[in-house]
Amino acid sequence: MKFALFYEIPVPKPWTPGKEHMAYKNTLEQAILGDEVGFDAFWTVEHHFLEEYSHCSNPEVLYGAIAARTKNIRIGYGVRLLPQPYNHPIRTAESVAVLDLLSDGRVDFGTGRSSSRAELEGFNVDPDTAREQWREALRHIVGAWTNEYYQADGEFWKMGGPRRVQPKPLQQPHPPIFGATSSPQGHEEVGRQGIGLCSFTVGLPPEELTKSLDLYRKGLSECTEPVGKFKNETAATFTMVHCAPTKEEAYAVAKSSFEWYPKAGAGIIASVAEWMEEKKMDLGTYQYAASPLQHKRDGALEYLTFDYIHDSGSGVVGDPDECVETFQRYEAAGCDLMLCLVNPYDIPHDKVMQSIELIGKEVIPAFR
Repeated sequence: MKFALFYEIPVPKPWTPGKEHMAYKNTLEQAILGDEVGFDAFWTVEHHFLEEYSHCSNPEVLYGAIAARTKNIRIGYGVRLLPQPYNHPIRTAESVAVLDLLSDGRVDFGTGRSSSRAELEGFNVDPDTAREQWREALRHIVGAWTNEYYQADGEFWKMGGPRRVQPKPLQQPHPPIFGATSSPQGHEEVGRQGIGLCSFTVGLPPEELTKSLDLYRKGLSECTEPVGKFKNETAATFTMVHCAPTKEEAYAVAKSSFEWYPKAGAGIIASVAEWMEEKKMDLGTYQYAASPLQHKRDGALEYLTFDYIHDSGSGVVGDPDECVETFQRYEAAGCDLMLCLVNPYDIPHDKVMQSIELIGKEVIPAFR
């Protein structure tokens, strides 16, 4: 199993002057340390309008800074939003190719469609066609990377004649492609596209991941023509992670953030169901948002306590030995790439740095 740092770039209130600046500086310092101590990759999200939870609306600028300051760590889009009007697929192909060149071929290209009201409504994205737009955008991106001249001619995007989309990525035929999902249906769909999986299962024990991966593998078995030029069967998941010299320190430092993040995340997904309910729209491919909404309304989210998260393995927390034991459960479930959310909310920078160093020096070697 490989290991990646994973970031939302949270900025808790109050938003005092310089706080966002420091959040990015801290993230950059942590990524550099991750490269030095043996993490395989750095991934971060693209999110818009999500207060406190994520202030990472233009991750590519951060990727460029990391690429310039690191040597080995891969750089993962976690994820690039593809529906209209987030990112035009041709502009996406160009941007990813530039990053791949600057990083000497270290890009992993994760994709998604978004699952928050703030973003979908804020950008006037049509939730009924978001998945179809994601599928079509993938085809255009791969076409732009792998053809000397390419002309997008689809339902959602068209180009007025063939153009040479440049530059081309360093990795040939193109960087590995991933799709992110939280829903059972989505896991099968990602597999049918023949791309790697980012399974967002935070707040669930690692054994639950097995069910999701079974659906993904089912989709892969049905894939006769991958959207890319090769089939990527890497299965990644992410969870909250904090390691400290002692269990007692780890629990004390992580408790509030480990409780805050899954509740906030569930509330964001529930907001999609609330929005579509207000508009009297069928949930369609966002049917999975109904469950978080029900949990929000009946108070079930309050059961996501630190004790539950720790005891169930829904977060990795403890001293190095305990972290190894919990990561082994994810490996046994079938995870190939573990995305470690090292700062879910407000874990201090020095404690995050300590955690990254301990994982790199005492945890990751157990999986090599």
